[in-house]
Amino acid sequence: MTEPNLIARAVAGDMAAQRALYDQHVDRVYRLAYRLAGDEELARDFTQETFVRAFDRLGSFRGDSSLGTWLHAIGVSVALNGLRKVKRWRSRETQLDDALTVGTTARTSEPDLKERLRQAVDALPEGYRTVFVMHDVEGYTHEEIAQTLGIQPGTSKAQLFRARAKLRTALADFAGEWVS
Repeated sequence: MTEPNLIARAVAGDMAAQRALYDQHVDRVYRLAYRLAGDEELARDFTQETFVRAFDRLGSFRGDSSLGTWLHAIGVSVALNGLRKVKRWRSRETQLDDALTVGTTARTSEPDLKERLRQAVDALPEGYRTVFVMHDVEGYTHEEIAQTLGIQPGTSKAQLFRARAKLRTALADFAGEWVS
């Protein structure tokens, strides 16, 4: 059955059609949510919220883009808004163990490259991080990113260029370890 037929059946309330659409797109939506959130539980929550919103609004899907692109636009919005809420909530909480080290200078060992990369990606401005994850990690084209985020392809390219430059700077001390 074609995707437009599945969409029409899902809009009419056919649960099997909704399940088929969910099954077709859930993995990619989850991967995107996970890459943006960096946390499995948040990614599951964001994925679920994405599909709840999508099925509530499926009747308004015009078909200007593919259903996958439309779902990913919803997913990016859900994830970014969710991350803002989580960030506000987490910025107000303090671990009891953290109170023991307040006012002291702790020396930490050099983290490995994978952890430093994760931290560097997390430290990118939101727009840069979103474009970097969508393009370099998930393989979206600049046109798909532009359509999903509501920006111009040139903006996507510029943000990716700037994100890579910031990552190169943040990880510059690792450059010598990878040169033979």
